Amino acid sequence: MTTIKVLQNGPYQVEGDAVALVDASGAKYAAAMQPLYLCRCGASKNKPFCDGTHAKIGFKAAESAQPAGGPPRD
Repeated sequence: MTTIKVLQNGPYQVEGDAVALVDASGAKYAAAMQPLYLCRCGASKNKPFCDGTHAKIGFKAAESAQPAGGPPRD
């Protein structure tokens, strides 16, 4: 099973038995570490991976899961 956890004002934490990270052209990223931390703020210098820039720029985001098919919560 793969789990994607949204970290508070930070990256996506991805872990699981068979996680493969693939770019738009189908090429696999080399990702030796588990869990993976994927950038959510858009400012990482090492995209798609998080490099901690979110903390330096004061990234803030909603962390609550939205019900499937429901309207976004404020």
